[in-house]
Amino acid sequence: MSSIYDLEAQPMGGPAVPLRQFQGKVLLIVNTASACGFTPQFGGLEELHKQYGDKGLVVLGFPCNQFGHQDPGSNDAIASFCQRNYGVSFPMMAKIEVNGANASPLYQWLTAEAPGLLGSKAIKWNFTKFLVGRDGRVIRRYAPQDAPKNLAADIEAALTAPAA
Repeated sequence: MSSIYDLEAQPMGGPAVPLRQFQGKVLLIVNTASACGFTPQFGGLEELHKQYGDKGLVVLGFPCNQFGHQDPGSNDAIASFCQRNYGVSFPMMAKIEVNGANASPLYQWLTAEAPGLLGSKAIKWNFTKFLVGRDGRVIRRYAPQDAPKNLAADIEAALTAPAA
């Protein structure tokens, strides 16, 4: 695979969609959880979505229950929680696995493109973030503790970079 546009993702309600639909956009992809110490980051992600959405940023949330079983609910329950508690209006995708034999192809690709510390491909915890440029290539991987507001300069740089 040469870019993220060769992959697809499953929205919470509906069939899988090709990520090619986001071609030319900057993507911020985040594995989320509803009962994690980092869950308040939903608010910061929503702020980024509001601030930069009309400039070409798309935030995509991917719920995952692999870390401390912190997102055990159904897709509907997760969507309701995110909207009710944080006003989330960015796309939330269906729950996935990000590590192991059943890891989604998207996360297999993301972790190969942007390994973590010491070259580790595994996602260490909820709210690991990947910034993908308009060309469909990973720009940077961020740790769970990186607050969404601290990504603003990188997002702005990605939004002003030309698409390939």
